[in-house]
Amino acid sequence: MTTVPGIDPRGTRHCETSALGVLLRHRGTDLSEPMLFGLGSGLSFVYWDSRNMGFPFLGGRVRPFELTRNLAANLGLELDVRETSSPRRAWQNVVTAVDAGHPVGLQLDSHHLDHFTSRAHFGGHVVALYGYDDHRALLVDTDQQGGAVSTSLDSLAAARAARGPMTARHRSFTLTVPEDAPSPESRIVPAVTACAEAFLDPPIANLGHRGIAKAGKLVRTWLRRTDHPERDLPQAALLMERAGTGGALFRNLYRDFLAECARTLDSPRLDAGLARYTEAAALWTRVAELIAEAGRTRDERLLAEAGDLLLELSGLERAAMEDLSRLP
Repeated sequence: MTTVPGIDPRGTRHCETSALGVLLRHRGTDLSEPMLFGLGSGLSFVYWDSRNMGFPFLGGRVRPFELTRNLAANLGLELDVRETSSPRRAWQNVVTAVDAGHPVGLQLDSHHLDHFTSRAHFGGHVVALYGYDDHRALLVDTDQQGGAVSTSLDSLAAARAARGPMTARHRSFTLTVPEDAPSPESRIVPAVTACAEAFLDPPIANLGHRGIAKAGKLVRTWLRRTDHPERDLPQAALLMERAGTGGALFRNLYRDFLAECARTLDSPRLDAGLARYTEAAALWTRVAELIAEAGRTRDERLLAEAGDLLLELSGLERAAMEDLSRLP
């Protein structure tokens, strides 16, 4: 087994930040998961529905890999991304990095991985690879999926070759921290304001605070949107709370990021944003509970209550981001 020495293979709550943590710790930069998420301007919202989808999807973060690109740009990291349509070349990209002593981030479809507990397709999943032999690869996934795990090379190849929503062309990447990289503390304000500005001025109505308001109107119709509400509504709620989000559709992570920032940055606007996201996180968990219960009971009044809370959340998060957009 060829392995990268000095790996700290601890998983965290979200897949992309788990992989980023592995890669950066190996380079001597150890940041908390909320700090990685926040410095990558990771928070967002999307209400996603289309004719070919079985049920609407609520997303709470930026698109897959955008967080990694944001983090690298904000911290001045050297991000080396490799993509190819050739499975042979894709594997050679990984082997070359590991043989040189560097862990590698991979974007793939989690459906194919041996250790994954859910059989659903998700082409935006990210893991860190730090070892391999002729049959298996050593990965770091989220703590929910086991943290330090292994998978067969065949399953890994299938996961990397998958095509569909959010997939990439055998994407692999490594990170390097330059000697003159800015301190993470000095990059808090640019990361927070960039995230806030994107949230406040989304290009379409499905995104940001406008998307939350749209969800508040459409969630009321969800019992009529499916023939299997007892399956689809609890599943939607589960994705909000447990599918690598850190709880409350990533609002728990952003709340904790703002709290960590508040320990080093004295700003009334930051404190106001933190207070509002602390409230928002609790409300998002309540929304998930109402959606799940509505699916089990088929009680539309519960969805009406969830819709009212989402409209409240749209205004609450808009006010929070208005404060945060004006830091320091």
